[in-house]
Amino acid sequence: MYKYLVFAFLLGALYLACDDNEMPAAAEEVSEQEAATATADAGTEDAERPPYAIVIHGGAGTIRKQDMTPEREEGIRAAMNAALDKGEQILRDGGSALDAVEQTIHILEDSPYFNAGRGAVFTHDGKNEHDASIMDGKDRSAGAVGGVSIIKHPISLARAVMEQSPHVMLTGAGAETFARENKIEIVDPEYFFTQERFDALQRVKARENELTGAKWENPDHKFGTVGCVALDNAGNIAAGPSTGGMTNKRWNRIGDAPIIGAGTFADNSTCGVSCTGHGDFFIRYAVAYDVAAQMEYAGKTLEEAGDAIIHDKLVKAGGEGGLIALDKAGNIIMPFNSEGMYRGYAKPGEREVLFYEE
Repeated sequence: MYKYLVFAFLLGALYLACDDNEMPAAAEEVSEQEAATATADAGTEDAERPPYAIVIHGGAGTIRKQDMTPEREEGIRAAMNAALDKGEQILRDGGSALDAVEQTIHILEDSPYFNAGRGAVFTHDGKNEHDASIMDGKDRSAGAVGGVSIIKHPISLARAVMEQSPHVMLTGAGAETFARENKIEIVDPEYFFTQERFDALQRVKARENELTGAKWENPDHKFGTVGCVALDNAGNIAAGPSTGGMTNKRWNRIGDAPIIGAGTFADNSTCGVSCTGHGDFFIRYAVAYDVAAQMEYAGKTLEEAGDAIIHDKLVKAGGEGGLIALDKAGNIIMPFNSEGMYRGYAKPGEREVLFYEE
């Protein structure tokens, strides 16, 4: 009897030993299959993604062909194409999405046609106060500035905040001190003066007087924030807007442009977004982040998410404006619910610059 028990025990041990030896091999086989599938999926995704993509906006609002002179239309179109040229060159040469966004927005900030940088609108007190932000989709690092008045390129200061400080947002005098310490280009406030924007302030103030002091804002119904979203050859996405805010704004009002998740958002796993419009609504509805969230949690495409927010959610709330966005596959959307939006995009062999509701 004892012999049989020992024999049975040895057989069991032998079985378990064989089973233990086989299990890692099976697990290794499954692991290799999963890895091969993941590699194939990544290869398909990379094959479908263009080498680069870039999309820009120059503001939304009452933009109608009948109100546009040929000279003005030509000037705006030239500025937008120059911005796309700059960003596309950087991306084509293997540069980063962050560099493309920053340098593209420089062109738009330097143009008097847009409500950013040199073309910024005036506050109630006759000043220009600028807001900007930038976000890196690789790790969600971000930087933002609000209410600065002497920074030639607010988008560059936003990037410096992201890369040279432990913070996300700086405002006012503190942000300007940080700019000096980090050798960001400073200009005299007079640099930002444009007669067109100053005259717009006078019109709104005159209208306010007629309305016995009522806060009547934005007489031209244009939200001229500029912005850019870029996808580089490494698959990284970056996004950023820059703006002068709203004509006749008071009390150091800051809109959505420097608010991460409201006016801008970027995540390599979903998309990058830059918004333009009535910023208070974009803040309340976390518009930029909502696009990415609907993609991540509801399984919507970029187009489905953008349309739902701009044409449904914001319309029901009474918010006006639009956004630009691109996803990790290089798909681009430019939805808006106003009469027009200055917008354009470029990919290898493709380019469009649009103003109206074509």
